[in-house]
Amino acid sequence: MTWLNQLDKLCRKRFLKLRKTMSEPNQFDPPKFTKLPDRMRGYMRMFWKENRQFFGLLFCIVFFKSAIADLSSISGASMLPTLLDGDKVWVNKLAYDIKIPWTEISLAEISDPKRGDIVIIDSKRANKRLVKRIVGIPSDEVYMHNNALVINGQTANYEVLSREGGVVTIREELPDKAHRARLSRSLYNLSSRSYGPTVVPEGQYFVLGDNRDNSADSRVYSFVPRGEIIGRSNAVVFSLDSANKYLPRSERFLANID
Repeated sequence: MTWLNQLDKLCRKRFLKLRKTMSEPNQFDPPKFTKLPDRMRGYMRMFWKENRQFFGLLFCIVFFKSAIADLSSISGASMLPTLLDGDKVWVNKLAYDIKIPWTEISLAEISDPKRGDIVIIDSKRANKRLVKRIVGIPSDEVYMHNNALVINGQTANYEVLSREGGVVTIREELPDKAHRARLSRSLYNLSSRSYGPTVVPEGQYFVLGDNRDNSADSRVYSFVPRGEIIGRSNAVVFSLDSANKYLPRSERFLANID
Protein backbone atom coordinates (compact mmCIF):
# COMPACT_ATOMS: atom_id res chain seq x y z
CA MET A 1 0.00 0.00 0.00
CA THR A 2 3.04 2.22 -0.09
CA TRP A 3 2.34 3.42 -3.58
CA LEU A 4 -1.22 4.41 -2.53
CA ASN A 5 0.14 6.52 0.31
CA GLN A 6 2.54 8.24 -2.04
CA LEU A 7 -0.30 8.96 -4.52
CA ASP A 8 -2.45 10.38 -1.72
CA LYS A 9 0.35 12.71 -0.57
CA LEU A 10 0.92 13.88 -4.15
CA CYS A 11 -2.79 14.68 -4.63
CA ARG A 12 -2.92 16.57 -1.33
CA LYS A 13 0.15 18.60 -2.31
CA ARG A 14 -1.33 19.50 -5.71
CA PHE A 15 -4.66 20.46 -4.14
CA LEU A 16 -3.01 22.75 -1.53
CA LYS A 17 -0.93 24.41 -4.24
CA LEU A 18 -4.00 25.03 -6.40
CA ARG A 19 -5.99 26.48 -3.48
CA LYS A 20 -3.09 28.81 -2.62
CA THR A 21 -2.92 29.98 -6.23
CA MET A 22 -6.66 30.71 -6.37
CA SER A 23 -6.53 32.69 -3.14
CA GLU A 24 -3.81 35.12 -4.28
CA PRO A 25 -5.37 38.65 -4.48
CA ASN A 26 -3.84 39.82 -7.76
CA GLN A 27 -4.16 36.58 -9.70
CA PHE A 28 -6.88 37.89 -12.02
CA ASP A 29 -5.74 41.53 -12.00
CA PRO A 30 -8.94 43.07 -10.60
CA PRO A 31 -7.58 46.66 -10.78
CA LYS A 32 -8.01 46.63 -14.58
CA PHE A 33 -11.68 45.86 -14.19
CA THR A 34 -12.29 48.56 -11.62
CA LYS A 35 -10.44 51.20 -13.63
CA LEU A 36 -12.47 50.62 -16.82
CA PRO A 37 -15.67 52.44 -15.66
CA ASP A 38 -13.63 55.38 -14.37
CA ARG A 39 -11.88 55.63 -17.72
CA MET A 40 -15.20 55.55 -19.60
CA ARG A 41 -16.64 58.21 -17.32
CA GLY A 42 -13.61 60.34 -18.04
CA TYR A 43 -14.11 59.95 -21.77
CA MET A 44 -17.79 60.88 -21.45
CA ARG A 45 -16.99 63.97 -19.39
CA MET A 46 -14.40 65.07 -21.95
CA PHE A 47 -16.83 64.39 -24.85
CA TRP A 48 -19.59 66.42 -23.16
CA LYS A 49 -17.23 69.28 -22.34
CA GLU A 50 -16.03 69.53 -25.94
CA ASN A 51 -19.48 69.16 -27.55
CA ARG A 52 -21.99 70.64 -25.10
CA GLN A 53 -22.34 73.83 -27.12
CA PHE A 54 -23.20 71.79 -30.23
CA PHE A 55 -25.81 69.73 -28.37
CA GLY A 56 -27.23 72.89 -26.80
CA LEU A 57 -27.56 74.47 -30.24
CA LEU A 58 -29.12 71.27 -31.63
CA PHE A 59 -31.68 71.21 -28.81
CA CYS A 60 -32.57 74.88 -29.42
CA ILE A 61 -33.07 74.22 -33.16
CA VAL A 62 -35.30 71.19 -32.56
CA PHE A 63 -37.28 73.06 -29.88
CA PHE A 64 -37.68 76.08 -32.21
CA LYS A 65 -38.91 73.88 -35.10
CA SER A 66 -41.33 72.01 -32.86
CA ALA A 67 -42.89 74.87 -30.89
CA ILE A 68 -42.23 78.21 -32.61
CA ALA A 69 -41.70 78.08 -36.38
CA ASP A 70 -40.71 75.72 -39.17
CA LEU A 71 -40.53 75.32 -42.93
CA SER A 72 -42.99 73.20 -44.88
CA SER A 73 -42.53 71.88 -48.41
CA ILE A 74 -45.22 72.23 -51.07
CA SER A 75 -45.62 69.11 -53.16
CA GLY A 76 -48.21 68.92 -55.90
CA ALA A 77 -50.62 71.35 -57.54
CA SER A 78 -53.49 71.56 -55.05
CA MET A 79 -52.70 75.17 -54.04
CA LEU A 80 -52.08 76.62 -57.50
CA PRO A 81 -51.86 79.48 -58.39
CA THR A 82 -50.99 80.67 -54.84
CA LEU A 83 -48.33 78.06 -54.03
CA LEU A 84 -46.15 76.19 -56.52
CA ASP A 85 -44.68 72.73 -56.41
CA GLY A 86 -41.24 73.15 -54.82
CA ASP A 87 -42.09 76.13 -52.61
CA LYS A 88 -40.76 76.18 -49.05
CA VAL A 89 -43.18 78.16 -46.91
CA TRP A 90 -42.74 79.73 -43.47
CA VAL A 91 -44.95 78.17 -40.79
CA ASN A 92 -45.80 80.30 -37.76
CA LYS A 93 -46.62 77.74 -35.06
CA LEU A 94 -47.53 80.45 -32.54
CA ALA A 95 -50.21 81.95 -34.78
CA TYR A 96 -53.08 80.25 -32.95
CA ASP A 97 -51.85 78.23 -29.96
CA ILE A 98 -48.95 77.73 -27.59
CA LYS A 99 -48.37 73.99 -27.55
CA ILE A 100 -46.13 71.67 -25.57
CA PRO A 101 -43.20 70.87 -27.89
CA TRP A 102 -43.49 67.59 -29.81
CA THR A 103 -47.17 67.24 -28.88
CA GLU A 104 -50.57 68.58 -29.94
CA ILE A 105 -51.41 69.63 -26.37
CA SER A 106 -52.37 73.32 -26.29
CA LEU A 107 -51.33 75.35 -23.26
CA ALA A 108 -53.02 78.58 -24.36
CA GLU A 109 -55.02 79.87 -27.32
CA ILE A 110 -53.58 83.04 -28.85
CA SER A 111 -56.09 83.65 -31.64
CA ASP A 112 -58.64 81.81 -33.78
CA PRO A 113 -58.03 80.74 -37.39
CA LYS A 114 -59.83 83.04 -39.85
CA ARG A 115 -61.37 82.62 -43.27
CA GLY A 116 -58.72 82.99 -45.92
CA ASP A 117 -55.82 81.81 -43.74
CA ILE A 118 -53.44 79.31 -45.34
CA VAL A 119 -52.78 76.63 -42.73
CA ILE A 120 -50.55 73.57 -42.40
CA ILE A 121 -52.49 70.56 -41.15
CA ASP A 122 -51.25 67.33 -39.61
CA SER A 123 -54.20 65.38 -40.95
CA LYS A 124 -54.92 62.03 -39.32
CA ARG A 125 -57.51 61.12 -41.95
CA ALA A 126 -55.13 61.83 -44.83
CA ASN A 127 -52.18 60.43 -42.84
CA LYS A 128 -49.95 63.26 -44.07
CA ARG A 129 -49.42 67.00 -43.90
CA LEU A 130 -51.82 69.17 -45.88
CA VAL A 131 -51.56 72.82 -46.89
CA LYS A 132 -55.01 74.34 -47.46
CA ARG A 133 -57.03 77.54 -47.13
CA ILE A 134 -59.70 77.97 -44.46
CA VAL A 135 -63.05 78.97 -45.98
CA GLY A 136 -65.39 77.92 -43.19
CA ILE A 137 -65.04 78.53 -39.43
CA PRO A 138 -67.11 76.97 -36.58
CA SER A 139 -70.90 77.49 -36.97
CA ASP A 140 -70.57 78.63 -40.62
CA GLU A 141 -73.00 77.16 -43.12
CA VAL A 142 -70.97 76.25 -46.21
CA TYR A 143 -72.43 75.45 -49.61
CA MET A 144 -70.73 74.96 -52.97
CA HIS A 145 -72.48 74.85 -56.32
CA ASN A 146 -70.38 74.36 -59.43
CA ASN A 147 -67.32 75.75 -57.54
CA ALA A 148 -69.19 78.86 -56.38
CA LEU A 149 -68.97 79.29 -52.60
CA VAL A 150 -71.92 80.36 -50.48
CA ILE A 151 -71.09 81.08 -46.82
CA ASN A 152 -73.93 81.80 -44.40
CA GLY A 153 -76.21 82.55 -47.33
CA GLN A 154 -73.79 85.07 -48.86
CA THR A 155 -72.35 84.18 -52.26
CA ALA A 156 -68.67 84.94 -52.74
CA ASN A 157 -67.79 87.49 -55.41
CA TYR A 158 -65.76 86.30 -58.39
CA GLU A 159 -63.68 88.04 -61.02
CA VAL A 160 -62.00 86.29 -63.96
CA LEU A 161 -58.33 87.27 -64.12
CA SER A 162 -57.12 85.13 -67.02
CA ARG A 163 -57.97 82.23 -69.32
CA GLU A 164 -55.16 80.04 -70.60
CA GLY A 165 -56.03 76.84 -72.42
CA GLY A 166 -58.22 74.79 -70.12
CA VAL A 167 -57.38 76.82 -67.00
CA VAL A 168 -59.27 79.81 -65.60
CA THR A 169 -57.65 81.96 -62.89
CA ILE A 170 -60.17 83.86 -60.77
CA ARG A 171 -60.23 86.25 -57.84
CA GLU A 172 -62.42 84.95 -55.05
CA GLU A 173 -63.69 87.32 -52.36
CA LEU A 174 -64.52 85.61 -49.08
CA PRO A 175 -66.28 87.57 -46.30
CA ASP A 176 -62.88 88.33 -44.71
CA LYS A 177 -60.31 88.08 -47.49
CA ALA A 178 -59.80 87.98 -51.26
CA HIS A 179 -57.38 85.62 -52.99
CA ARG A 180 -56.70 83.94 -56.32
CA ALA A 181 -58.03 80.49 -57.21
CA ARG A 182 -57.83 78.18 -60.20
CA LEU A 183 -60.59 76.36 -62.03
CA SER A 184 -60.53 73.80 -64.81
CA ARG A 185 -62.66 74.15 -67.93
CA SER A 186 -62.65 70.38 -68.50
CA LEU A 187 -65.58 68.18 -67.56
CA TYR A 188 -63.71 65.75 -65.28
CA ASN A 189 -64.21 65.64 -61.52
CA LEU A 190 -67.63 67.30 -61.72
CA SER A 191 -68.86 65.67 -58.51
CA SER A 192 -66.42 67.66 -56.33
CA ARG A 193 -67.63 71.02 -57.66
CA SER A 194 -70.75 70.92 -55.47
CA TYR A 195 -70.91 70.27 -51.74
CA GLY A 196 -73.34 70.71 -48.88
CA PRO A 197 -74.97 72.69 -47.52
CA THR A 198 -73.37 71.78 -44.21
CA VAL A 199 -72.68 73.49 -40.90
CA VAL A 200 -69.10 73.50 -39.60
CA PRO A 201 -68.99 71.92 -36.10
CA GLU A 202 -67.50 73.70 -33.12
CA GLY A 203 -63.73 73.38 -32.88
CA GLN A 204 -63.41 72.37 -36.54
CA TYR A 205 -62.79 74.07 -39.89
CA PHE A 206 -63.72 73.65 -43.54
CA VAL A 207 -60.69 73.93 -45.84
CA LEU A 208 -60.21 73.97 -49.62
CA GLY A 209 -57.28 73.98 -51.98
CA ASP A 210 -57.00 77.01 -54.28
CA ASN A 211 -56.82 74.63 -57.26
CA ARG A 212 -60.46 73.69 -56.80
CA ASP A 213 -60.64 70.91 -59.39
CA ASN A 214 -57.39 69.25 -58.27
CA SER A 215 -57.42 69.23 -54.48
CA ALA A 216 -58.18 66.63 -51.81
CA ASP A 217 -59.51 68.77 -48.96
CA SER A 218 -62.58 68.92 -46.70
CA ARG A 219 -64.66 67.63 -49.57
CA VAL A 220 -62.67 64.38 -49.23
CA TYR A 221 -61.37 64.33 -45.62
CA SER A 222 -64.23 66.25 -43.97
CA PHE A 223 -63.68 68.96 -41.36
CA VAL A 224 -60.30 69.70 -39.79
CA PRO A 225 -60.09 69.73 -35.96
CA ARG A 226 -58.30 72.73 -34.52
CA GLY A 227 -55.81 70.45 -32.78
CA GLU A 228 -54.53 69.22 -36.18
CA ILE A 229 -53.67 72.74 -37.37
CA ILE A 230 -49.90 73.14 -36.97
CA GLY A 231 -49.69 76.81 -37.88
CA ARG A 232 -50.31 79.56 -40.43
CA SER A 233 -48.23 80.44 -43.47
CA ASN A 234 -48.01 83.87 -45.07
CA ALA A 235 -44.68 83.81 -46.93
CA VAL A 236 -42.55 81.70 -49.27
CA VAL A 237 -38.97 81.46 -48.01
CA PHE A 238 -37.52 80.02 -51.22
CA SER A 239 -38.63 77.87 -54.14
CA LEU A 240 -37.04 75.19 -56.33
CA ASP A 241 -38.41 74.51 -59.81
CA SER A 242 -38.81 70.74 -60.12
CA ALA A 243 -39.55 71.10 -63.85
CA ASN A 244 -36.27 72.94 -64.45
CA LYS A 245 -33.56 70.82 -62.75
CA TYR A 246 -34.59 72.17 -59.33
CA LEU A 247 -33.12 75.57 -60.07
CA PRO A 248 -34.24 78.31 -57.63
CA ARG A 249 -37.08 80.62 -58.59
CA SER A 250 -35.58 83.99 -57.71
CA GLU A 251 -38.90 85.83 -58.00
CA ARG A 252 -40.37 83.76 -55.16
CA PHE A 253 -37.58 84.39 -52.65
CA LEU A 254 -39.28 85.76 -49.48
CA ALA A 255 -42.49 86.35 -51.44
CA ASN A 256 -45.70 87.13 -49.57
CA ILE A 257 -48.72 84.86 -49.90
CA ASP A 258 -52.17 86.26 -50.61
